Amino acid sequence: MFLTILWIACYFISGTSKAQDLPIPAAITNSLERNQIPLDAISISVSEIDPGKPGKHDAKTILDWRASEAMNPASTMKILTTLAGLDILGPQYRWRTKIFTDGVVRQGTLKGNLYLQGSGDPKLIPEELAKLMKDLQALGIQKIDGNLFFDRSAYAPSVMEHNTIDGESLRAYNVPPDPLLYAFRTLSFQIGKSRTADFIDISYTPTLSQLKVVNQMQLVERACDNWKSNIRFNLDPETGTNTDQLLTAQFSGTFPSGCKGVNYNVVALDANTFLTQGFTAAWELAGGSWVKPPTGKDATVPIAARLLLQFEGISLADDVQDINKYSNNVMARQLLLTLALEKMGKPATTANGDLVVQGWLKQNGLNFPSLVIENGSGLSRNEAITAGQMNQLLLTARNLPIGEVFYNSLPIAGADGTMRNRLMTQLRKFLHLKKKPEARIKTGSLADVRAISGYVISKSGKMYAVSSFINHPNAWRGLDAHDQLLSWLLEDGPEPKQAR
Repeated sequence: MFLTILWIACYFISGTSKAQDLPIPAAITNSLERNQIPLDAISISVSEIDPGKPGKHDAKTILDWRASEAMNPASTMKILTTLAGLDILGPQYRWRTKIFTDGVVRQGTLKGNLYLQGSGDPKLIPEELAKLMKDLQALGIQKIDGNLFFDRSAYAPSVMEHNTIDGESLRAYNVPPDPLLYAFRTLSFQIGKSRTADFIDISYTPTLSQLKVVNQMQLVERACDNWKSNIRFNLDPETGTNTDQLLTAQFSGTFPSGCKGVNYNVVALDANTFLTQGFTAAWELAGGSWVKPPTGKDATVPIAARLLLQFEGISLADDVQDINKYSNNVMARQLLLTLALEKMGKPATTANGDLVVQGWLKQNGLNFPSLVIENGSGLSRNEAITAGQMNQLLLTARNLPIGEVFYNSLPIAGADGTMRNRLMTQLRKFLHLKKKPEARIKTGSLADVRAISGYVISKSGKMYAVSSFINHPNAWRGLDAHDQLLSWLLEDGPEPKQAR
């Protein structure tokens, strides 16, 4: 170990060793050196997956640099969570949100309370809630005379606590899990210059029953750089127990005329207020009414309550698209908790989700002693896996019935998700080819961490599994090295004689 460290130090300090002495292509080592990232801060695993029969794919190692070192994978950890989720639950799995009542329906009016019991649907968004409202109306209900109660017993209280690794509790990526998560508990304001006059338009989603927007911003002639730094946002009152109270979202400051339209996302309301006002508004938008505005409180469903309806959300296959392409943290966390809920019962805990995933790994012949799962999303300083283990997962995926569903969920370089703007120049070189190469890569990013993991189809049609992690204060400068690695593989990587 000491000799390895000494050799690496000599490589960077003396510059006497040649790039070809390394197993890593020169373009990558040059990029690392240029961006002051030492070789002992990166791990790389590349395998060529053979085009064998379905379920019998194998792989040979092409590049192994510190591939057995456990490192922080950031959001590439979602590969493990989504792959296990798809295989255990099935792509057509759907979360169920149940609505109970302790009342009766008379002449179109429900006289009684509604009890919402969640199972952790990660994408209960306004469009889905609108469908639920239609289902309620189909039961002959036009008016509701009662309150709302929320049953979150599917999750252990500890997993719903709002703990962050960076203190940014109002940021959407830090939303904690919730069995009744509505619209990611995020207010999304759309801000832009009016098409008809020189003033600023502000709209928002999802609609809340008691939210008023006060726009005091001024339009300034400026480019759209750093537009957020000049906006002041205030929500009054920020917290409270009255879920039917009037809320005022106030915007002040300046907004650049160069911005065609931006989204300002904020997690500013407690879960009960957000869900109560969202549910109330959705019912009214559907044409329903209330005898009086409801208040929303936590409660378990009473034994005597009867089931009104069971609403099924979108399929897991569609959810996994969002998790991987757009790196949605809370959706990944809720998928891990769903594994615990379905296989070990409620209340779901992260520890039980970990046990389910470990059991799945063992069932597939995978032994990952260095694996650390904290929440399954990668938004963690403690989660760990090796690049080699990640590549084993990618190979395993090719041998599972859900392999294509998983493959299609990964971001496509130059096309969508978190890879939308990556490798644009490199991919243009292949526009003349009838069958174009592609890179399907899950990305990961934290302070001091950059990661990639996924598949590359080269210009000659070879499939590579590739994983690489950088753990270093200069990791943010490592994007180029990762792009060099992917470009190398798009060009077919090593000559056959170099492959080993």
